[in-house]
Formats: sequence, structure tokens, C-alpha cells
Amino acid sequence: MFPSQDAISQAAKANIESSLNLYTTLSGKALESIEKLWTLNLTAVKASLDESSATTRQLLSARDPQQFAALINAQAKPTLDKAIAYNGHLANIASGVQAEFSRAAEQQFADVSRQIGQFVDEAAKNAPPGSENAVAMFKTAFGNAAAGYEQFNKTAKQAVQAFETNLTNAASQFTPAGNQTVNQNATV
Repeated sequence: MFPSQDAISQAAKANIESSLNLYTTLSGKALESIEKLWTLNLTAVKASLDESSATTRQLLSARDPQQFAALINAQAKPTLDKAIAYNGHLANIASGVQAEFSRAAEQQFADVSRQIGQFVDEAAKNAPPGSENAVAMFKTAFGNAAAGYEQFNKTAKQAVQAFETNLTNAASQFTPAGNQTVNQNATV
């Protein structure tokens, strides 16, 4: 005989609990990341308002067009540095969320895999004589699905790492180019 109705109910209940735990974890992590993003943006807006006010006062106190242009050029590098730092903070938040989501999904998959493995083992123990081929085929299909998920997960991690590397490379290339532009504007 295959697993009893009670065994099936217990497996379904465990799966639902595991899914609920995953949902709760992911919701919590999403809210944490939104809070971090909100804090980052609020801090950036406050700093920007303070700096804009100070810069406007300086610009209004300029005595001639050359001093006005010099004050504007003097603001270019700090503004560029702040934009780069802001983007770095955004990348860190995104990377942290991705890592947390990956960990939670991996844990969920491990739990579900364990539950299905136990269910298949129970079914194999209680299978009627002559159904060994069907049980073996089911185990093979489950093993193939698990291997496919592992490969997908590995590929997704590589894609995220490549994205983060490209983002870092772009930022490192952007910084010298921005600094060069700032320096050229300062000499004009």
C-alpha cells in the first residue's frame, strides 16, 4: 500500500507550514530592505536640502561671474562623490536582499526536498510487490528535479555575482571619468 491518508495529510501540513515560514521570512526581509531604502533616501534628501541651501547662499554672495563659475565648479566633485556613494549604498541594499532571499529559498527547497524524500521512502516501504519500477522511476524523477533546481540556483547566483561585478566595474570606471570631467570644468 502507498502512504496512509494520515501520512499524506502530515506531509501536506508540513509543506504548508514551510511555505508560510518562507512567506513570513521573505515579507520581513522585504520590509527591512524598504526601511533601509527609506532611511537612505530620507538621509540623502536632508543632506541635499542642507547643501543646496548653503550652496545657494554662496552663489548669491559671488561678486563676479568668475567667482560664480568657480563656486559652481567646486560643487561638481563633491556632488559626483555623493552620487557614487549613494549608488553604492543602493547596491549594498539590493545585494543584501538578494542574499537573504536566496538563503530563505534554499532553506525552503531543502525542507521540501527532505519532506518529499521522506514521503517517497514511506511510499517505497509500503508499496505493493511489483511496483518497484514505479517507485524507482518516481525517485529518479524527483532526483532529476532536485538536480535541475540546484543547477538553476547555481546559475542564478552566478548571474547575480556577474551583475554585482559589472556594477562595481561600472562605478570604478565612472569615478575616474567623472573626476576627469570635473577637473576639466574647473580649468575652464
